[in-house]
Amino acid sequence: MISIRQAKQRGHFDHGWLNTYHTFSFDQYYDPRYMGFRNLRVINEDFVASGRGFPTHGHRDMEIITYILEGALKHEDSMGNGSVIRPGDVQRMTAGTGVRHSEKNASDTERVHLLQIWILPNTVGLEPGYEQKAFTEDERRGQLRLIASEDGRDGSVQLNQDVSLFASILPAGDEVQHTMDERRYAWIQVARGSIAVNGENAEQGDGVIVVGESNLKIKAQDDTEILLFDLA
Repeated sequence: MISIRQAKQRGHFDHGWLNTYHTFSFDQYYDPRYMGFRNLRVINEDFVASGRGFPTHGHRDMEIITYILEGALKHEDSMGNGSVIRPGDVQRMTAGTGVRHSEKNASDTERVHLLQIWILPNTVGLEPGYEQKAFTEDERRGQLRLIASEDGRDGSVQLNQDVSLFASILPAGDEVQHTMDERRYAWIQVARGSIAVNGENAEQGDGVIVVGESNLKIKAQDDTEILLFDLA
């Protein structure tokens, strides 16, 4: 079964410096139908104005992934990490017993566009951790490139949860397939463009909910970028 979480139904807040869309209930946005999906808890699409950002704040017991679509984000945390994250970079932070961090647009002139993803870990009280890896456009173009997984296989960042996360950049008309155990679940987030998944159409910002399927045929209707979560 395939159903669509439409972009226009997401929570939306425009704070001036931050224009944000919430796929699942988050902060001031609450929808009991969308509290998360399996172990996927948050997908926030954020547009952060130049020179602005999130001040230092704390998290616990969450796997946090940041995926940049446009621009650059400066990160600093209480573990001593400092970096600038750009398109193609995947950052994983294990909040565990507690971590504090800040995120700021690294540019004084251009906005940054990102997806922030939270995944519930397989256990609480983990030691905080950080990992960042880069995946080129060529690695993601025309295929589903594994970027995060429980075992860190194929050079992906390692998650403390049974999730395989793939990224793909598809030119209009291209198609990729994903074979999965029909007892598992999938969520496809359309970051740009539009797709058809087994004939069901999804637009930019939509989420595609997959239950009880063993083979997914994903066709780009426009130049497209997607994230696919294969979930227990």
